[in-house]
Amino acid sequence: MQQRTWLIHIRTQLEMTQKEVANRVGIKRPYYSQIESGTRRPSVQVAKKISDVLDFNWVLFFEVNCSEKPQKSNTA
Repeated sequence: MQQRTWLIHIRTQLEMTQKEVANRVGIKRPYYSQIESGTRRPSVQVAKKISDVLDFNWVLFFEVNCSEKPQKSNTA
């Protein structure tokens, strides 16, 4: 899997750390880091929680070729 640059971009635009996102989602920071790096795919439940915290459509985690495609926030 490839790094999810779109996810990193959304998080950094909101000026949040990986630890802040992980804490709000209720997961460990290393797990969140693996999700961003593309080494792990989140469950649907975790994907929905991350998308709630960062305000984007959770299905982006499961779209083909999404890791390099820039994404817009739901609020943009």
